Amino acid sequence: MGLFCLAAPAARAQAVTAGPDSVRVQAGPTVADSLRRNQRLLGMRVTRPQKAVLLAAMLPGAGQVYNHKYWKLPLVYGALGGTVAAEVFYWQRYREFKRGVDARRNRQNGLTGPESVDTGTRSGVYTQDAAGDAQQFNALRFYRSNRDVFFAYIGLAYGAQILDALVDAHLYDFDVSDNLSLNVQPYALPVPGSPSFGLAFTFTPRTAAKSVVPRRF
Repeated sequence: MGLFCLAAPAARAQAVTAGPDSVRVQAGPTVADSLRRNQRLLGMRVTRPQKAVLLAAMLPGAGQVYNHKYWKLPLVYGALGGTVAAEVFYWQRYREFKRGVDARRNRQNGLTGPESVDTGTRSGVYTQDAAGDAQQFNALRFYRSNRDVFFAYIGLAYGAQILDALVDAHLYDFDVSDNLSLNVQPYALPVPGSPSFGLAFTFTPRTAAKSVVPRRF
């Protein structure tokens, strides 16, 4: 016959009645800290994860500051800044090559004048013939493709920092320290007629002041 004991914080209370193989447990409903609406934001009562998500959505990095994860700010702004910078770069190149392609098409359609001459700093280096037109069109497709890809990367970086703030808010009160103990010891059950033996497992969280009387089964 085995005996297991889990010492919980003050939120759960238990009592052992007299006599062998008897137990009476008194337990009230418990609510995780992450589900309690004990935070306020813009006049609303919200849970800690909800507040972290709303802050991160309104201002990237604010959720990490709220969760006291300051070391993640360089990662957040590095990811967002890098993707935004790349998006601006490819967008500018796309616009320049788009004007160059339009000018070459005007020339192919028989138009003359400034609107048929590619004067772009980079797009204008290609020769004004069929081979140059093909090269420039390929370059346009390259810049357009990367413009669209980095626009998606911005959305991913923005969503990732919101998700990170949400996870950290849920784990904010989770104890991951080394100050946890598990004690295993033999335990003799007072059974009339013949002795029985089992094991007692006592798990003591850091917040527990003392171990609770083991439950008997």
